[in-house]
Amino acid sequence: MKETQTIAVDFDGTIVENAYPKIGKPLLFAFDTLKKLQQEGNLLILWTYRSQDKLEEAVAFCKENGLTFYAVNKSYPEEVMSPKISRKINADIFIDDRDVRGMLGWGEIYQKLGKGQEQTQSLKATQKKKKTPKKKKSKGGFMARIEELFKED
Repeated sequence: MKETQTIAVDFDGTIVENAYPKIGKPLLFAFDTLKKLQQEGNLLILWTYRSQDKLEEAVAFCKENGLTFYAVNKSYPEEVMSPKISRKINADIFIDDRDVRGMLGWGEIYQKLGKGQEQTQSLKATQKKKKTPKKKKSKGGFMARIEELFKED
């Protein structure tokens, strides 16, 4: 995977709850995840249906929540839209609630895209190589297992 990726992100239903034309409540971990991905060197593009005043409101809302995009509804900041140029954004990854596979949670998105993902994959590979003893099954369900974890020896 590339060191730096260009990530196009939808707004309504992806960063915030879908309340268009209003702005919905931020989705859990959306801003935290996007800011972390940006800090790791990824370029974020806001790619949304919104335009004019509604788009400006969305951009301002993101800014108020500490997120400024590399570009908005463009592949790069200087791009000038023209009927001769495709409106399709040039991005490595698209995050959108309307994906045919559904919207992942923001924690899962970070696990897949964040810098820590290489370490996680490496750790999983190492763990698969090690033979771990089988765990004893406890009786009594979930609460019994929790109590067993916190039991003082």
